[in-house]
Amino acid sequence: MRFPNNVLPFTKGIDMMALNQIFKAESIAVVGASKDETKRGYQAIRTLMNGGYEGTIFPVNPREARVLGLKCYKNVLDIDEPVDLALITTPAQTVPYILADCGKKGIQGAVIIAGGFGELGTEGKKLEDEIVATATQFNIRMVGPNTSGIINTWSNMNLVGIRNVPKGDIALITQSGNIALHIITEAMLKSQKGFSYYVGVGNEADIKFHEYLEYFRNDPATKAILMYVEGLRDGRKFLQQVYKTSREKPIILLKSGRSSTGQKSAGSHTGALAGISEVAKTCFERAGIINIENPAELFPAAETLSSLPTIKNDRIAILADGGGHATIAADLLSDNGVQIPELSKKTQERLREILPNNASVVNPVDVAGGTDSNPSIFADCARILLEDRNIGGLLIVGLFGGYSIRFAEQLRFMEEDAAHRMGKLVKSTGKPLILQSLYNAVKPHSLELLRYYGIPVYESLDIACKCISVLAQYGRYISTYETKTNFELRWGVRAKKECNDIINLARYEKRNILLEHEAKDLLRLHRAPVSQDRLAKTEEDAVRIARDIDGDIVLKIVSPDILHKSEAGGVRLKLKHDIEIRDAFREIIANAMAFDPTARIKGCIVSPMMEDGLEVIIGTKIDKQFGPVIMFGIGGILVEVVKDVAFRVLPISRSAANKMIKEIKSAPILEGFRGKPPLDKRAISDLLLVVSEIIEAYPDIEEMDLNPVIVHPQGIDVVDARIILKEKTYDEL
Repeated sequence: MRFPNNVLPFTKGIDMMALNQIFKAESIAVVGASKDETKRGYQAIRTLMNGGYEGTIFPVNPREARVLGLKCYKNVLDIDEPVDLALITTPAQTVPYILADCGKKGIQGAVIIAGGFGELGTEGKKLEDEIVATATQFNIRMVGPNTSGIINTWSNMNLVGIRNVPKGDIALITQSGNIALHIITEAMLKSQKGFSYYVGVGNEADIKFHEYLEYFRNDPATKAILMYVEGLRDGRKFLQQVYKTSREKPIILLKSGRSSTGQKSAGSHTGALAGISEVAKTCFERAGIINIENPAELFPAAETLSSLPTIKNDRIAILADGGGHATIAADLLSDNGVQIPELSKKTQERLREILPNNASVVNPVDVAGGTDSNPSIFADCARILLEDRNIGGLLIVGLFGGYSIRFAEQLRFMEEDAAHRMGKLVKSTGKPLILQSLYNAVKPHSLELLRYYGIPVYESLDIACKCISVLAQYGRYISTYETKTNFELRWGVRAKKECNDIINLARYEKRNILLEHEAKDLLRLHRAPVSQDRLAKTEEDAVRIARDIDGDIVLKIVSPDILHKSEAGGVRLKLKHDIEIRDAFREIIANAMAFDPTARIKGCIVSPMMEDGLEVIIGTKIDKQFGPVIMFGIGGILVEVVKDVAFRVLPISRSAANKMIKEIKSAPILEGFRGKPPLDKRAISDLLLVVSEIIEAYPDIEEMDLNPVIVHPQGIDVVDARIILKEKTYDEL
């Protein structure tokens, strides 16, 4: 099979060889071949034949002699030539047997179209497990099941049936055939960009998202990867592969399932866990993904990132032929975090030389009618702006492309000349240019020329601003790439015998929660600033322990069955005298027994009363898609009401910890306000890193909750700590 010179087949390890055989198959068995034009087994063969596929096609159907003029085989075992790939279009119940035959034949790749597997519940999951076991037995790698198929545009291998898919350098990976059709249709109608590959991942029963990413990362025909994701079966490995891929090729992703209704819909379609959360958003950004929330922006963002150089300094110039568009564009870019700096004096002087006196030569630049009789001045202005060292990219908004339509036909040649010159500017300056035009739908030749040079043109001002913003976003990521942020967990690193003994004692006593003093002992052994607490089993113990503590005393119930002490009436503060301590001890025990008569009461924690300060929370949990995550935010009893928190997937670096602290809405409080001194952010960062270290050290931990942690101008105090253990040892994702 012949490939373009820059799209030579490649291999990289066993899995990459298997995927290479699937995506660059030179022979395909279509199992379920049919003469019925409405059947997938007919459509697949017709598309391959009409599309120019140069490999060999083997129809398979025991009831047919020929399909579309090709000899039809009763079984894949009857084919007397080697077969690279099986396209299985038969019902779900037949797939296990067909896969077994494929294995005996030596076919190592399969694309399974049928639904009726894990997405349908328990019985479907059993059938899915069966085909996975069969595929594993025979070393077959599967796309799907419940997939729309795959496409390699460069070899004309189209196993989907979408006609006229444009060739290009964007790899498209989706969990929805309808979304794929929408994106491909948009490319055909509105762009000169196209696709290197398409894959519908389906249920991810075998080949996972991260494996496709690795394949396209190494594929020379692919410059950008565009993804629609409903759910991830292996979120941790996905992040690890994104981290490796994103610094080489941009990854643009739309994640559905943000609402509860969307989650249910996505789950019923794919059988995978769905739903985007703050965890997903932050870890996607940290891994370098360009996360898109508006479907209308998805393909334009991919088109832009695959066509243009990134913006290296986060600074944009706006060139407009009207104040309204310029002002709106400035607002939209600012909303997206892009800077619109003032132009240098030299740049302003150069612009004044060619524009009318009433033109605005600050940023945004408004030509104020200076291009009405000569639209080629746009190219002169664009060159001046892109040559400004302080400018990283240019957005042109307004009427360009429509001057010959609005004013005079002879202006068409000037617009086309300007398009040629602007098209060459991107290459000569190494800076991107994007254009928004009210006349885009008319498709004047000047705008088609810009597209020829790889400059995206959009009618929507919102989309144009989003596209130049993602160039800045990706440029920021590349320039601040964290070499230590690889999302890999090293279980058991820095574990301490004393801490393992604490966990083992809890296991021995058949409890999955550490008592508060045990949790604090574990934290203290890892250098966390916890209060000096001791367990009092009787009121006499409480009085005796309190006498060794300076200042006021706090008593708290200790029970593995009472997680929220305040709700059970299990906390008393600011106790001073022996009699207060005795009374408080008896009252706490009585309250706890009334709250839960079956609770196991161990006694009370005796603690010093901490100085007032800002109450924050640090917690960890196991996210079902991404594994261990950490949370930081405003704490205390209102934490679930305020919900001012930031998340990261563990482990975290110092840089990630500092970013978490800055992300919460209440971050200005930490800087000091109304005459109060700034609080100790370094101490918070230190504690976040300690917690990250602990989670890696002890895989048994399911959740950790440090709330409140009191932050002072110097230092912090962990006042309360809760650690919940897993029912069984957590296996790394």
